[in-house]
Amino acid sequence: MALSLREDRTGGSVDHFLALLQDRLPLWLSILHNLSHRIGRGQVSDNLLPVARAGIDYYLEVQGAALPAFTSPNVTVRFREAVRETGLGPPAEIAPLAAYLAAEQELGRVAPDVDPEASARLLLAGCFHRAYIEMFVGADAGPTRADSAEEIVRELRLEPVHA
Repeated sequence: MALSLREDRTGGSVDHFLALLQDRLPLWLSILHNLSHRIGRGQVSDNLLPVARAGIDYYLEVQGAALPAFTSPNVTVRFREAVRETGLGPPAEIAPLAAYLAAEQELGRVAPDVDPEASARLLLAGCFHRAYIEMFVGADAGPTRADSAEEIVRELRLEPVHA
C-alpha cells in the first residue's frame, strides 16, 4: 500500500501514516478476529469491552497521523484507491465484529432484533468518535477512555432482556 501512494520523494506525512497503519492495523484486526474464540463464552458485553478499549486506542493513534496525510485531494484519492485494492478499508474491521455478533445471536446471547453489521459499525464509530474528541479537545473533555468503552458497549444494548 505504501508504494502505491509514494510521490517522487520518500518520507512525508503520507508515508508516516501508512507505516503507522501497516504497523498497527494487523494487531487491531487480530483483536477483532479473536472474538471468534469468545463465541458462547462469558458475557457478550464483557467480550466486547476490550475490543472497545483497543478500538479507542487504535483510532487515537492512527487519526493523528492521518490528518496531515490528507492535505491534498490527489493524495486522498490515491489513498482511497490503495485501501480498496488491499481490502483494508472499513469492511475489514466490520466483518469479524459482525460475524461475532451474528454467532452470538444464533446462540440467543444477542437479542434477535439486533442487526449485527449495524451494531458493529456503531461500536467502531463510537470508538472513532471518542478518539477524535480526545485528539481535538483533550483527554479530559469527557469520560475516561475506559468509561467511554463501557458506555459504547452498554448502550448498544445487544443482550436480550429477560423478563
